[in-house]
Amino acid sequence: MATSLSSHISLQTSESKISDFPDWYSPETGIYSSKHPSIYLPTDPFLDIVSFVFSHKHDGVTALIDSSSGYSIPYSKLLPLIQSMASGLHHLGVSQGDVVLLLLPNSSHFPIIFFSVLYLGAIVSAMNPLSSTFEIKKQVSDCSVRFAFNSLEKIDQLNNLGVHAIGVPQNIDFDSENLGFSPFHELIGGRFGKAPRPVIRQQDTAVIMYSSGTTGVSKGVVLTHGNLIATVELFVKFEASQYEYSSSKNVYLAVVPMFHIYGLSLFVVGLLSLGSTIVLMRRFDGNEAVKLIDYYGVTHFPLVPPILTTLVMTAKGATNTENSFKSLKQVSCGAAPTSRKIIEDFFQVLPHVDFIQGYGMTETSAVGTRGFNTQQCHKYCSIGLLAPNMQAKVMDWNSGSPLPPECYGELWLKGPALMQRYLNNDVATKMAIDKDGWLRTGDIVCFDEDGYLYIAPADLEAILISHPHILDAAVIGEMDEVYGEIPVAFVVTRHGSTLNQEDVMGFVAMQVAPYKKIRKVVFTKSIPKSATGKILRRELKKLLSSSCRL
Repeated sequence: MATSLSSHISLQTSESKISDFPDWYSPETGIYSSKHPSIYLPTDPFLDIVSFVFSHKHDGVTALIDSSSGYSIPYSKLLPLIQSMASGLHHLGVSQGDVVLLLLPNSSHFPIIFFSVLYLGAIVSAMNPLSSTFEIKKQVSDCSVRFAFNSLEKIDQLNNLGVHAIGVPQNIDFDSENLGFSPFHELIGGRFGKAPRPVIRQQDTAVIMYSSGTTGVSKGVVLTHGNLIATVELFVKFEASQYEYSSSKNVYLAVVPMFHIYGLSLFVVGLLSLGSTIVLMRRFDGNEAVKLIDYYGVTHFPLVPPILTTLVMTAKGATNTENSFKSLKQVSCGAAPTSRKIIEDFFQVLPHVDFIQGYGMTETSAVGTRGFNTQQCHKYCSIGLLAPNMQAKVMDWNSGSPLPPECYGELWLKGPALMQRYLNNDVATKMAIDKDGWLRTGDIVCFDEDGYLYIAPADLEAILISHPHILDAAVIGEMDEVYGEIPVAFVVTRHGSTLNQEDVMGFVAMQVAPYKKIRKVVFTKSIPKSATGKILRRELKKLLSSSCRL
C-alpha cells in the first residue's frame, strides 16, 4: 500500500524534511533494524526446545495453578511429570515425527502434554476445542494426526477419523474415579520407566499451528524447535529482562488460549523458563478475573482487545476499586490493534498499571514488536519497538518500493523466528515469503521518528464503531486520482438503520483532522476477521476491487 492517506497524512514526510535518517534505518536498502542490541541465540544444532526451557535456572516455586480448583503444580514436579507422560506416550507408540493433536482449553495439563510430545521428537498441532467436526477432520487429514488429547465428548469423533484419542480431565486428580480418564492417568502415572530420547535438531518441526495469515484461508504454519527457542529469547525472556523485578516473582493470568500462538508462546513455553507463576482460566469472565487478580496477587495480564474492553468495563463497575488490582503491574495487549479510546478509559480506572501493546504472528512464532514504557517515553498507542535480531521493511503496496520512517505501508519481517513454511502448500509459502526470506505480513504500519511502530487505522475504526447505528467497521486505503490514497470505510450497521454514506463521512469528519476524513463508505454484512479478531485487510482489498469492477 502506498503511504496511507497519501500526501494528506501528518506522518507523511517530504524529501526535504528527511536529510539524515536514523541509524536503525537504511535508505539504501529500506531495511529497519531493531534498536535493541542483538541477542545471542544457541548455535548447537542438536538443541531442542524441551532441553532449552528446562536448562534455565531460576528460583520459581509454583508453576501452574488451575483457577477453578486451586490445584497447583510446583516447578519441582513439572519436569518429572513431563518425563512420566513422555514415557507413557512412548509405551503407547508415539515416536519421532508423529503428529499429536491437542484439542484442549487452557489447563495445567496442556504444557505437560505439549512438552512430553516434543520430548519424544514428535510434533504438536493445537486447535480450538470448540472447533466444528469439519474443521477437526480437515486438520487431522492435513497434518496426518495419529494421536489426540481432548475432552471425553470428542473421543468417538476422533476415533472414527482413525485417531487414537485420550480423554483429558479438567484437573489433575490422580484419585479420579471416572473410568473414562483411566488411559490418561496410566500415561502420566510413571509406570513405564524412562523413555529413550531421539536425536532432535533445532531445524526439526516442533509444532504445526493453524493461521489465516493475511487471508481467510486456514493454513498449517510449520514452526521448528529453533523457532520456539527464538520465541523464548527474543520475546518472553527479553521482555522480562527490561524490568528490574524478578521474573520468578511474577504471577500471570492466562486467559489467552494456549492453542493460539500468543498463549502458547507465553504460558506453555516462555514463562516456564523464567520461573513465573501462571494462573489458568478456561473461559474469561470479567468479575471472576478481578477476583483471581486479587486472590493470587496477579502482576501481569496478557490479553486481547475484546478482553481489555470487558476488563475496563468491569473495573468501572467495581464497588471496591481501592482494594482491587493492587498487585497488578502490567496489562499487555496483542493479536489485534487497540483503540485510543479504550486505552484512555483503561488509565482512568487503572492509572497505576503499565500498559503495552505488541505485535506478532503465528508465522513469526509470536515475535515481532513489543512496547516498553519509561518515565521519559510513553507511547501507549504504539505496538512497540522491533524485537532484537529482527529486521523490517515498510513496502508501498502498489509500487513494491520500500518506504522511510513516518510513512505507512505493508510490514515485511525477517529474522530467526520466521516459520519454516506452510504445511503442504508451496504456493502459499512462496506468496508469503520472498526469495530473500522476507515475510509479507499484510498489515499496514509505519515507524515514527523514534522507531516505534503504529498500526493503521485503529483510531478511525474506533470512531466509526462509536456511532450508535454502527455495529462494526474497518478502514483500508484506496488509490484516488485526485487525493492519492484515500481512506475507505467498510461499515456494518444495526438492523433497521437508515444510515447512508454522507451520514458516516460527516460523523467522522467532525472528529478528525481533514487529512483523515473518510472519503468512501462500503456497507457490508460483516467484517472479515481472524479467530483473534484481527481484521483481514487483504480480503477487504479484494472486496473493494471486485465492487469497483461491477
